[in-house]
Amino acid sequence: MTFKVSETGGIEYLERPGEDGPVLVLLHGVGSNAASFTPLLPHLPKAWRVIAWNAPGYCGSAPLDIDWPLAGDYAAALEAFLDRLGLQRVLLAGHSLGCLMAASFASTHRNRVERLLLSSPALGHGVPRGAALSAAAQARIDDLQTLGPEKFADLRAPRLVYAPDDNRDIVARVRDGMAKVSVPGYPQAARMLASGRLLDDAERLQVPTDVIVGAEDVVTPPESARRAHAALRDPWRGSLTFVPGAGHALYQQTPAAFSAALDALAEIVG
Repeated sequence: MTFKVSETGGIEYLERPGEDGPVLVLLHGVGSNAASFTPLLPHLPKAWRVIAWNAPGYCGSAPLDIDWPLAGDYAAALEAFLDRLGLQRVLLAGHSLGCLMAASFASTHRNRVERLLLSSPALGHGVPRGAALSAAAQARIDDLQTLGPEKFADLRAPRLVYAPDDNRDIVARVRDGMAKVSVPGYPQAARMLASGRLLDDAERLQVPTDVIVGAEDVVTPPESARRAHAALRDPWRGSLTFVPGAGHALYQQTPAAFSAALDALAEIVG
């Protein structure tokens, strides 16, 4: 079974219907989109209802109405999205930038998240809104505007995959998704990344939370995952998993290992 494309309230999302299982909501990273989660589907229980949104400003989703949004602005968009779908409690998994959105939402709406998975977590750069962007965030925006999305993806995609020369099919998949980023959605997300403070939200979480990262990730390296996991408080701190042979595009390079981490999310509602 594959994803079905739908839309509600200006948010485009992909959905695989389930049976009597939990609802899993997936939040992609800054250079990706909902379709990137497709390789996960064969590895997830058929009973699960799986929903992956295109974040505001990505693919068919309308952008936010603020030039420099914060993680909380995306969390508010997620709250409205779940409300429109009638979803009161979900399993929530964020990847990279999606972790900032997921943690912000879960830290203020703990009653709506059964369990949280932070994968390849981006910690954010902690830059105050309106200040000069970090060099990394500014480079993202400048490269997209200078090169255009196709060449931008050519330049950046290989770095997200461990041993890219040996995994050209995965690089191509990552590259195709990255080539779909556009203005203003991507610059908005890059600014949010610049101002993000994942560790602050992690300390406030009162939701069982697991962390997973590729052992070969050079974008959000294992040390970032360790810091995110250490920031979680007891009794909410769950597992910390390092996946060998995987880079930043974790769920695309090793979908079975990623799915195994997701299985732990369902234990609390199983």
